[in-house]
Amino acid sequence: MTDEGKQLLNTFETRLRHLIYLHEQQRRENAELKRQIAEQEETRRKMQADYDELNRRYNDLKTATAISLDGSDVKETKQRLTKLVREVDKCIALLNE
Repeated sequence: MTDEGKQLLNTFETRLRHLIYLHEQQRRENAELKRQIAEQEETRRKMQADYDELNRRYNDLKTATAISLDGSDVKETKQRLTKLVREVDKCIALLNE
C-alpha cells in the first residue's frame, strides 16, 4: 500500500471513530431526554390526580354548602340537587345496561 493510501485509510479511520463517538454521544443524550420525559410525565400524572381530587372535593364542598343554605339561595340549591339527581339517574341507567 502506498503512503497516500495509508494516509487516506488513517483519515478514514479517524473520521469513522469520530462519527462513532458522536453517535454514542447522541444515544446517551437521547436516553437522558427520554428519562426526563418519563419523569415529567409521572409528575404530570400526579399533578392531574391531585387536581382531580381537589376538584372533586371542591364540588363536594359546593354541594354541601348549597344543601346547608338556610333559604337564601334556594334556586341554586334546587339546581344543584336536580343536577345530582340526574347524575344518579345516569349512573343507575349505566348499571342497568
